[in-house]
Amino acid sequence: MAAYITANDFFKKKFGCKIIKIPINGGFTCPNRDGSKGVGGCIFCSEKGSGDFLCPPETPIPEQFNRMREIMHKKWKTGKYMIYFQSFTNTYAPIEKLREMFTQAANLENVVGISIATRPDCVTGKLLPLLSELSQKLYITVELGLQTSNEKTAEYINRCYLNSDFDKAMEMLNKINIDVVCHIIFGLPEETERDMINSVRYAAKRGIKGIKIQLLHILKGTKLGEIYEKNPFKILTLEEYSSLVAAAISVLPKDMVIHRITGDGPKKILIEPKWSANKKLVLNTINKKLSLYSQNLKS
Repeated sequence: MAAYITANDFFKKKFGCKIIKIPINGGFTCPNRDGSKGVGGCIFCSEKGSGDFLCPPETPIPEQFNRMREIMHKKWKTGKYMIYFQSFTNTYAPIEKLREMFTQAANLENVVGISIATRPDCVTGKLLPLLSELSQKLYITVELGLQTSNEKTAEYINRCYLNSDFDKAMEMLNKINIDVVCHIIFGLPEETERDMINSVRYAAKRGIKGIKIQLLHILKGTKLGEIYEKNPFKILTLEEYSSLVAAAISVLPKDMVIHRITGDGPKKILIEPKWSANKKLVLNTINKKLSLYSQNLKS
């Protein structure tokens, strides 16, 4: 039994079956890419956002769904589906466009939920009625990229919004009972262990229902990659990262759903940490650390 509630545990209990997440590329951009708030995006973000493995954005949503479902079917033969609008900021568009796209997704075969990745400053009052309406028909969750609660770091990574924007978004989403999954990155330049754990505590206190803990990947073709190659900074070791994940989980509420404890960086463009490419090793090391951490707390 895992030392925490996994997304798989949560969804099986909620829906009574395996839930398969299908990533969809909605063709969105971000306000810190198009000049609205900044340019270039967050310094760690690749040209495809977090969608390096997705279909081209011009591909119709039903076709994307069918393609990705075929790929997922090789691993999971049965189950129902959650559509994941993943790449860039998936509420950064006119409400009419969002309604059309989210409704298409909601009407796909055996889809029981939609997960929408976005920025806190792109959660608006106009969005709330649509989310509330959709939540009457299927499970809706919003994924907010906080990354860090250290605003000095946030400025350095070109996040282009304040912690107060995260607070406001949480207040609005909590009022309409939309579950929020928060993204936190461990290993951002100059951040201490205290900074990283503080970010986890910060998000938990705002009422998130789930969390994704992500290791910082330094990728070719990103601003961060350029910075690192000119002036290398300290990156986390596997041992350090595993200890941080264990410490983070220990300070979270027991009913928190842990959606991710690591992540994949495309191997072809991964600069560092190279050890992160061995996902099986990373997961095994983290789980061993969690077991030891749990035993130490009991003794």
